[in-house]
Amino acid sequence: MRKNGSEVDNFTIPTILKACAQVLMTHLGKEIHGFAIKNGLDGDAYVSNALIQMYSECGSLVSARYLFDEMPNRDVVSWSTMIRGYHRGGLPEEALEVMREMRFMDIRPSEVAMISMVSLFADVADVDLGKAIHACVVRNCKDEKLGVAIATALIDMYSKCGNLAYAKQLFNRLNQNSVVSWTVMISGYIRCNEINEGVRLFAEMIEENVFPSEITILSLIIECGFVGGLQLGKWLHAYILRNGFEFSLAMANALVDMYGKCREIRSARTLFDGMKSKDVMIWNAVISAYAQAHCIDKAFELFIHMKVSKVRPNEVTMVGLLSLCTEAGALEMGKWLHTYIEKQGLEVDVILKTALVDMYAKCGDVNGAYRLFSEAIYRDICMWNAMMAGYGMHGCGEEALIFFVDMERSGVKPNGITFIGLLNACSHAGLVTEGKSVFDKMVHGLGLVPKIEHYGCMVDLLGRAGLLDEAHEMIKSMPLRPNMIVWGALLAASKLHKNPSMGEIAATQILEIEPQNYGYNVLMSNIYAVANRWNDVAGVRRVMKEIRVKKEPGFSSVEVNGLVHKFIRGGMVNWKS
Repeated sequence: MRKNGSEVDNFTIPTILKACAQVLMTHLGKEIHGFAIKNGLDGDAYVSNALIQMYSECGSLVSARYLFDEMPNRDVVSWSTMIRGYHRGGLPEEALEVMREMRFMDIRPSEVAMISMVSLFADVADVDLGKAIHACVVRNCKDEKLGVAIATALIDMYSKCGNLAYAKQLFNRLNQNSVVSWTVMISGYIRCNEINEGVRLFAEMIEENVFPSEITILSLIIECGFVGGLQLGKWLHAYILRNGFEFSLAMANALVDMYGKCREIRSARTLFDGMKSKDVMIWNAVISAYAQAHCIDKAFELFIHMKVSKVRPNEVTMVGLLSLCTEAGALEMGKWLHTYIEKQGLEVDVILKTALVDMYAKCGDVNGAYRLFSEAIYRDICMWNAMMAGYGMHGCGEEALIFFVDMERSGVKPNGITFIGLLNACSHAGLVTEGKSVFDKMVHGLGLVPKIEHYGCMVDLLGRAGLLDEAHEMIKSMPLRPNMIVWGALLAASKLHKNPSMGEIAATQILEIEPQNYGYNVLMSNIYAVANRWNDVAGVRRVMKEIRVKKEPGFSSVEVNGLVHKFIRGGMVNWKS
């Protein structure tokens, strides 16, 4: 076009930028940006908005925000593009901050902006904030009745917040339910584990002559994977085959992923082997399936097969395999993968870098993890969390606390996972006073609501230090119902400090929550044995014998020459790597 001497105007540039965003060609987008500046087109709001969108979709949110802040005249599209960019980039706090600025500037959001906002609150899964945005939507709608698109977004939000009653009310009020609104409502029921109701609504949709599209089936299969709904997933697989749906790669990927998450490895592998055409995504899905089933040997065998088939692994492949090395403690294999990434010239984005830091830290090479962390130009909250968790695992509580201070100084806001890592670090290092200060800072300093995992960490911290009564009082004062993790921490501490009476309290609560879990009976028997209460030991073991409890043997593992050896009592099993 330029060679022909045709004029490139403010309508041409956004089209080219959209193409750059679709194929994630940031370098070419930057060239177009430079061309726009040279030709005086960068001041146009239409071009600026397209640039913000291009940088956002290519993952360069810092550049997108710089452009947004420098815009002299921001319109509603500018605001909604920035919110959507942060939302898709997994930065909900930053998106919320832009929303607050938008409200302060008294900018009335468009329907597209409101859909982005509602989608953001759906991912945050805060029902109170969700109700607030619902009220905002109602106030800003021109008509009294909500449009189908915005109503569907609200249904999705309430479903993800676990409030199916509100979602169902909105769904019933729609004059015309599209296949999208049906899909969102059915997905909501599956997500909340009300699978029978989801199946009933699916049948009702068919009766209303609304037939599912490929997107509908894909969405439902994905939800089955999240909740472990294997039977419904198999039924949907059969529905696809019976009703002549095109068995696309996207459909195959979703099914393999669902079977993997449901630990149905044989079905996942059979489906994979039956596909004539295989892209990198389906290879990643079946490797992930093996990883979730802890089959490290099969996952790496498939990785070798993938290379032989001349399918180039991508960053997702590497993250999956590194996570498996992390779980198995296979440091040498993780190092080999790191070398492979460097030799193949794979782009190391923040997610892959975080996976490498996490692998080195949790496999014992904390210095190697720190080197990678120091080299990183951009460090998100996940990378900081991985480093602190690594220090905590190896008893380096003070180092984890220093890292936390450095993180705050760098302007990165801590989240709930940050405090789980810190509390674990304090627990393993015996830093009781510091642990209490961390918990207090989380609740009163930052206003974060503690989850069950945080209380579990605090009970573990107090229990390890021998403060069993204080740990028990914390459990009794919890606003949440204590689960197996919380009571299990108290029971383990009771064994450590030879306190059978406190152990009995914890064991009783555990058996009420999960009567079929007999592992804690074994632990209780050991507590009685340490206290020389042999009659009680005999009683526990007699009950276990009567109900034919068979204790699953524990194991330990060690990596030697790239092979993970798993040791159990009376034998040994090898995991090939």
